[in-house]
Amino acid sequence: MQTIVVGKRGTVVIPAALRKELRLDEGAPMQIEKRDGGLFLRSMVAEPEVEVYTPERLAEFFLNNVLTKEGYQEARQDVIAMGIDPDTIDHLRWAE
Repeated sequence: MQTIVVGKRGTVVIPAALRKELRLDEGAPMQIEKRDGGLFLRSMVAEPEVEVYTPERLAEFFLNNVLTKEGYQEARQDVIAMGIDPDTIDHLRWAE
């Protein structure tokens, strides 16, 4: 816990280490709420949402994002190398 001081016009300086840790750059939006006789500040900086793909989903990407028949055959081999049967993956199949 740290002590800070309220300045002119009610400004409050958040210590640099906390700003860096919370990625609070100048102009970053925050929420303030009166709570239990005090104030509660909350950062509104959104964490980027990271999608984690399963091996099967990656295999689907590999099989569906080819431009040639040869590329499709290579993608099938890549999927097999991942230990997955390409025929078990829902995808657009190229004519043999």
